[in-house]
Amino acid sequence: MRLTVLCTTLAVTAACIPVDRKPPVSDVTDTAADTTAPAPAAPVVPAAAGGTKVLTVAGFSTPESVLHDSTQDIYFVSNINGSPTAKDNNGFISRVRPDGAVENLKFIEGGRSGVTLNAPKGMAVLGDTLWVTDIDIVRAFNARTGALVDSVKLDSAGAVFLNDVAIATTGAIYITDTGIKFDDVGNVLHPGPDRVFRIGPDRKVTVAARGDSLGWPNGITVDPVGKRFIIVSFGAAKTVLAWKPGDRAPRVIAKGAGGFDGVEVAGGRILVSSWADSTVSAYETGQEVKVITGVPAPADIGYDAKRNRVLIPIFTGNRVEIWQLR
Repeated sequence: MRLTVLCTTLAVTAACIPVDRKPPVSDVTDTAADTTAPAPAAPVVPAAAGGTKVLTVAGFSTPESVLHDSTQDIYFVSNINGSPTAKDNNGFISRVRPDGAVENLKFIEGGRSGVTLNAPKGMAVLGDTLWVTDIDIVRAFNARTGALVDSVKLDSAGAVFLNDVAIATTGAIYITDTGIKFDDVGNVLHPGPDRVFRIGPDRKVTVAARGDSLGWPNGITVDPVGKRFIIVSFGAAKTVLAWKPGDRAPRVIAKGAGGFDGVEVAGGRILVSSWADSTVSAYETGQEVKVITGVPAPADIGYDAKRNRVLIPIFTGNRVEIWQLR
């Protein structure tokens, strides 16, 4: 979102995972054995490669995040449908086929079939479970049927603005809290604190990271090669961060235009969407390389590793653009 409607992930946007299905990574703080096989690495794409828009899918309502479920070969789109902080129970999640056909606009819908869904943002899939952030709660749905299967409340832990989500191979769930609110006239306030929450396989909620160095954390994803999380900041820090559970503070690995929302690791490249300059840029070398330009209000991007595509929700345009990388 943009500092006023944006954020939502803004993307720091569940966002938020992500790589294809936001593949899981080892949770180095866990002592239990890791039983989930890591996702295969996507083909390496040359750093200088750009992109070509191949599809535009319209008809969404404040789309915040796009996620490719590689098992079903389907795209999920989270729709805030209004204010990113309003508990209005009108949010929904769409299913879109890779050819751009909307299979089910309201596959999961707040207020229907016993579902509560206010302002869905970041998403991640583990097995047949789709995890979705929703203001101060994380909800889980069956990715095939849309049925509600679980929910974990973080309000008692002080959650302010849950954004993006990534899942470790141990099953631990990591969620960014951008720490923002909106006043009565739509101005963005940042009461903080900036945090990354962890939900363990036992559903215990802890704070895994906290502090100003997170810079209004928005998107989070797994770097399976570096065995770390990549976090991007929406605030003035304009930073791309590397972080591992247990680190005292994240490490700055790059800086760019800022207003960062979504982040994906695609074939070794760190791709980040920016509201500040309407781009998706690569940062794998620490230097900014613009890959896609002219995408206004790009929220929590997804990546289709099978087709080497970037999936861009245009937050204020109610559409999703699909770009072929080359």
